[in-house]
Parts: sequence; C-alpha cells; structure tokens
Amino acid sequence: MGDVTAGLNSLTTDPGFTEDEETVKHLRARAAGLTFSGCAHALYLCKLVRSLRCAVTPAAGDGDLSVAILGAGHLGKQLLLSLLEMTDIKPSHIKVSTRRPKSAGVEFVPTGVECFFDNRRLAAWADVLFLCCLPSHLPRVCCHLRSHLSKHCLVYSFISAVPVTRLAELLGHDFILKPQYEFVGGDAADVWLSCSSLSKALKDPSLIEASCPLTVSGGISLSENWFCAVLCSLLNICTSAGLRSSDALSRINRLFEGTWTNVVQFTTSSFIGSSQASSLREDEPFPWISLTDAQTKETPLLKFLLSNECVQQCVSAAYKSLLLTPGNLHTHTLK
Repeated sequence: MGDVTAGLNSLTTDPGFTEDEETVKHLRARAAGLTFSGCAHALYLCKLVRSLRCAVTPAAGDGDLSVAILGAGHLGKQLLLSLLEMTDIKPSHIKVSTRRPKSAGVEFVPTGVECFFDNRRLAAWADVLFLCCLPSHLPRVCCHLRSHLSKHCLVYSFISAVPVTRLAELLGHDFILKPQYEFVGGDAADVWLSCSSLSKALKDPSLIEASCPLTVSGGISLSENWFCAVLCSLLNICTSAGLRSSDALSRINRLFEGTWTNVVQFTTSSFIGSSQASSLREDEPFPWISLTDAQTKETPLLKFLLSNECVQQCVSAAYKSLLLTPGNLHTHTLK
C-alpha cells in the first residue's frame, strides 16, 4: 500500500525543527506524544468494539462500525489517517463533519470517506462518534447532537478542557469516553520525537509499548479509569444486544484470549461488586453501567485492575498484540 499522506502536509505530525525551535523541543515532543497516544488509544477502542460486534452479531455480516469524526483539524485528520491505515473499517463506514467540507473534501474524497457539515446527521448515523472540535465550539456542537444521539452511540471526546461530567450534562448522554492525559516527570523527547509520520509510528513496537494503558511511559500518563470505562463500554454493548451476563463475560474474556485469560478472567463481581453480582442471574443481561461513574469513581473494576499486577501486565500484552496486528488495509490514491 502506498503512503496515503503523500503530498498532504496537514497529514504529517511533525515537519521538523529549525535551529530556533530546538529550545522548545520538549513541547514539540509532548504534542507528538499526545497525538500518537490519542490516536493509538482510539484505534484500540475501535478494534475492540469491532471484534466484539463480530462476536455478538455474527449473522449481521462483517460487523463494521459506523465511525464518525466531528472536526477536521489536525487531530481529526490524524485520527482519520489512523483508521484508514490501521483498521479493517471500510472508508464507506467513516464520515466526517466539518465547518469547511469543501476544503477538507479535497483531501478526504480520494479516500472514499464522505465529508459534509451536518452534525445532527452525523450523530444519528454513528456507532462511535469522535469529538475533535475546539472547546469554544462545544456549546453549539452539543446543541446539534443532544437530541440526535442514540443511547447506544459511544461518544469519544478529545476535548481536553471539558471534563466528562460536564460533557454528559451538555449532551444529555452518559455513554461517553474521555481519555485523561497528564505529563509526568522525565524528558519525553527521546521517545516521541520519532513520530514524524503517524502511519510509521503506529507500527513501531517501542512507541506502542510507551502508550500501553495502565503502564504508559515516555512522560505521559493515562488515567487508569480510562481502561475501566473501555471495558464497561464493551459490557454495555453486550447489554444493548440483550446478551445474558454469562455470554457477555465469555465474549469479553475471549477478546483477550491467548494473552491473559489463562491467568485471570473477568467475573460478574469484577464489574458490579460481589453483593450486586450475587443477585444477578446468569440468564439476565448486565445492568447498564454509567461510563461517567467508571471514569470518576473508585469502582469494583478499578480496584480489581489496580490490585493485580499480573492483570496490568496482561492488559498491556493484549494492547500491543491488537494494535500491532494489521487490518485488511484499504488502498487509496491521494493526489
């Protein structure tokens, strides 16, 4: 497959340093690290959700997700590139809404991705909706989305200035994931400055290693609650499909098969606590789990993950295995 970013300066992560920019190299490294980590974790989510959908509804076909991106700035374009290069999701199952569809369409149309400006239409269509707009645009965006989001549409927010609790209020929606990144001690430059090309960086095992949930390194940390919310979102997908709790656990554990289910498995009490688990019959679906709670509270799942170092290591192994497994890449010709 050819380089889909050929000739497209806006789809490269780092045009290089001038001599004067050496003094702020650490800031460029942080920006590159955040872009890489954001795209890598979004890809991980999409791959998990797509694999689960294929297992839950195999008769529905290939289980392709309907993935929406709201906003076509730098991050929105990087995310689009990542989805096209690194997943099995067909271009026809990806749509972008932007305030400048004509200018963005020059880049997007050759990929087969539809680009328009209609946030309501985007929300009504999507299974997974990525928010990549500016914080200043959020109030108007939420007005567009609020009455058009399906309960089962998973909203994934990259808007760093707005906490998930506030976003849930603005959208009237609780199925929201928001990664929370922080900078920690240490110099990240040596790790992230190699991310000059996102498509190449996402195939680099050392960078994938540095972005592993629960064990992230390179000067950037990710809240452990994020991975809890990812697992809860998978469970909610099973609940919305009407799966029995025993079948839901079986399918979620199977997503990590070959990496850590021989060591430890999720049980009912891993998600909802022993008292509530004891009253849940195997033929009943799990109750719908609030992703807001999963990301802001000390839940049974968070305690389960943090109390077991083996689980953390196995989560990292599963993450690396899934991200480094190439999809059936689509061929695009971009001018």
